[in-house]
Amino acid sequence: MATYRIFPPQGFATSRWKNGGGVTHEILRDTVNDPWQWRISIAEVASDGPFSRFEGLSRILTVIEGNGLDLHTPDDMLAARRLQPLAFSGDTPVESRMVDGPVRDLNLIYDSRHVSASVEVVAGPQDVSAGPGKTGVLCLGGTVAAGGEPVPAGAFALGEGGCIRLSAGAQAAIVRLQDRQ
Repeated sequence: MATYRIFPPQGFATSRWKNGGGVTHEILRDTVNDPWQWRISIAEVASDGPFSRFEGLSRILTVIEGNGLDLHTPDDMLAARRLQPLAFSGDTPVESRMVDGPVRDLNLIYDSRHVSASVEVVAGPQDVSAGPGKTGVLCLGGTVAAGGEPVPAGAFALGEGGCIRLSAGAQAAIVRLQDRQ
């Protein structure tokens, strides 16, 4: 049977941004490798401004509350909208503009040379197979269970294998991490 560890929101490590535009709640990071190969966090974006760069890493940003962000890069404008995972390079200089107010977003930052990663937002009722590697589940609302363990709203679960079960009306962001061979 699959075993999932539950990380409640009160256990997230919170830090203010250097530019004063928000806070990051780090849920967890790879603790096996130094430097780390992946990090999962939730950001509270309270003002427009630059994003921190993560040289050599990839990002997947998923707005979980609020209308979204317009991410201006030297070459383009990326539209980060609610519950729509957006992948981009951590090398890219980004100037963020909120769309009609503050947002909260789930961030997955990872080294794509060593880890393949994805984020998917799902709604219940349904059962979702965890698949190979590590699977993380952020409960966005409703009744969600990972490997049979209940995941309270706002909490994150991490484990391997098994099934993610969402009841009617439930929503979750599913993070998949698999080491590259």
